[in-house]
Amino acid sequence: MHLETGRPLRGHTLAELKAFLRLCGLDYDAGADFTAVLLEDDEIIATGSLDGCTLKCIAVSPMHQGEDLCARILTELRREALDRGEDRLLLFTKPGNEAMFAPFGFHPLVRTADCLLMEDRRDGLERFLAGLERPEVDVETGCIVCNCNPFTLGHRYLIETSAKQVSALHVFVLSEKKSLFSPDVRLKLVKEGCSDLKNVFVHETGPYMVSSATFPSYFIKDKARVDAIYCELDIRLFGERIAPALRINRRFVGTEPNCPVTRFYNEQLKARLPEYGIELTEIPRRECGGEAISASRVRALMEEGNIEAIRPLVPEITYETIRRMLEQRHD
Repeated sequence: MHLETGRPLRGHTLAELKAFLRLCGLDYDAGADFTAVLLEDDEIIATGSLDGCTLKCIAVSPMHQGEDLCARILTELRREALDRGEDRLLLFTKPGNEAMFAPFGFHPLVRTADCLLMEDRRDGLERFLAGLERPEVDVETGCIVCNCNPFTLGHRYLIETSAKQVSALHVFVLSEKKSLFSPDVRLKLVKEGCSDLKNVFVHETGPYMVSSATFPSYFIKDKARVDAIYCELDIRLFGERIAPALRINRRFVGTEPNCPVTRFYNEQLKARLPEYGIELTEIPRRECGGEAISASRVRALMEEGNIEAIRPLVPEITYETIRRMLEQRHD
């Protein structure tokens, strides 16, 4: 029995891994950036992958259950995560797998009928939320969750308009690393672009809010329900754990004329958030030239190298950041 790793796996080993996962009732997640496989006589008998701080595609052959192979895989994935500087691990899995991962120090964060989110620390979310800046007194508090890839005048309009309707506004910028602009840059742009709004508190999301684009679905058989399953998990985590800790009773979103996935998510927020005593408010998109300002529009113009067409769509700090990025491309 020997261990092989890849960052990620490729070629013949990857093909064998996909076949092994199918036999275990799982799909391969292309987002995995590190994979460990245990082989016996050149046959895969256990595997697991890592995507940032998220464990994925953990599987052990039915013929080798009870041989502590899961522990060996998790040890290798933890070693890799530690080398990267990750200070916590998350795991999305089927609800029935809780007992499988509990002995390895994983604790449930939130569960639905279809999905369980676990973390390798009992109080990770509480400690994260406790460290966030917030108002000193109990006031009407709102929230926005956004990617800002990059931060546009549309985002600025949404934040500024929302901030006028509450005493305090938390703006969470997604920490996912699969965007054109890095998490650090996106967070910096929003913080500096909203520094004049004194009742606005800008935070990173850490690993506790994921976008629909990065929600793992390798263990979900009915792919047509992935968006609904993601929405339910995300809304439940926000409503049950995050909003109460920060006393959030309003959530704001921009209207979505183009993306059906985001529009569906907004509809689910509107339907479900009142269960948690949270009101959802949709803010009409700011337009420029008769078209809604969007980050995707800015990225398309970046691909064209049309820097001057970007200027009326973004704050000055975003414009200068993009200008430098485009200059570096041509150096």
